Amino acid sequence: MNDQSHFWQAPDRPDWLAKIIDECRFMDPAAIVPLDADNLIQTAIARTGLSDFGTDDWREPFDILTRSLDKEAELHIFGRIMTRNELINLLEARLRVEETYRLHPEIEEEVIEAPVFITGLGRSGTSILFELLSQDEQFGVPSSWEAMFPCPPPEAATYRTDPRAEAAHHLLTQWGRAAPPWQAMHESGGWIPAECAAVYEASFRSDNMPSKAPAGEYSMWLATADMTPAMEYHARVLKLLQWRNPRRHWLLKAPSHLGYLPTLFKVFPDARLIVTHRDPIKANASITNMLATLYWMRSNKPFNVREFEALMTPDAVAARLERLIDWMDAGDIPAAQVFASRYADLVDDPEQAITALYRRVGLSLEDRALANIRAYIAHKPRHKFGVHRYDVGTEAEIIRQRGLFRRYQETFDVPDEVVIDAV
Repeated sequence: MNDQSHFWQAPDRPDWLAKIIDECRFMDPAAIVPLDADNLIQTAIARTGLSDFGTDDWREPFDILTRSLDKEAELHIFGRIMTRNELINLLEARLRVEETYRLHPEIEEEVIEAPVFITGLGRSGTSILFELLSQDEQFGVPSSWEAMFPCPPPEAATYRTDPRAEAAHHLLTQWGRAAPPWQAMHESGGWIPAECAAVYEASFRSDNMPSKAPAGEYSMWLATADMTPAMEYHARVLKLLQWRNPRRHWLLKAPSHLGYLPTLFKVFPDARLIVTHRDPIKANASITNMLATLYWMRSNKPFNVREFEALMTPDAVAARLERLIDWMDAGDIPAAQVFASRYADLVDDPEQAITALYRRVGLSLEDRALANIRAYIAHKPRHKFGVHRYDVGTEAEIIRQRGLFRRYQETFDVPDEVVIDAV
């Protein structure tokens, strides 16, 4: 098995974070910043005065997640502070969502009409496509701040001035201050569209937290978990968000949807699904580098891809991509509602790629939407926040992986980005 972790070398930490970690090196982070499940739950209850967490399908994954973060992740003191703050925010959000539904049961009658989902391998163009389509006003995207703080439900009149946006922005941009290389990998902020994994993170069946901290036991559990409760919670939060701030069609995105598409269509049967396609060798090397950087942000533990071999090895990625083909061939997902978007086309000519995608999906592209998309492209040229560099491996490994991905690349006509002569 290829171990891609040795392709990554930890950079120096910023001075302010290195000093905090050094000053606390003789303290007991676990005693000072506890991550045990009961302590977190009681803290959330005490802070909100609420105790109804809704259905109990969140508790088992929450116990596994917190145990994994507490015992396996080797979080440094600031990493534990960041993680505890996020876990308490999630618990409080879950309590407040349940309380809002208790007070306003009419929210359940909200209809989520023909949402558009974007999925694909991480680093295959899902984020830039999400950002470009979000310029079209026919779509509503969940902003990062409302995914983080969904209650009280946002209202149309105060949506743009809601002070929760500033709080979320500070917390999310903290990632780039703790790990400066992150800024070249992924834009963060309160108004950046949130991935679905963040919207339903309080179901505790989400890859959002294990993408930020090494939680091997939880990641392996999540790989085979029933995602129905997560998708149902997703719909529950979306209904709440659109209740007083209506959206015509939701535009949603998460690479992790690729792992449970039949469940997604079970909960959202009229969904339209856009799957981004990119040379998997390039995409997988990039996601490995990104995860290593995120983990280094919070943990002293050396990055080890072997802990996630069921998810991240080229063999596992190839199996996941072939499962997409199998689901479409078997009718487990409605092929007529699945549309391809190639990364190569999006990079070569974004406007032409977007225009062609709208035609395939059957969406109308109004002049104003196209103007907004052009302006966004002009404002955010490629590599605006720096170049994300990473290693793709040896020649022998590239040849091996090319064989693994042949069926996927031939099915979706995905060009090679990694060419042996160019390595």
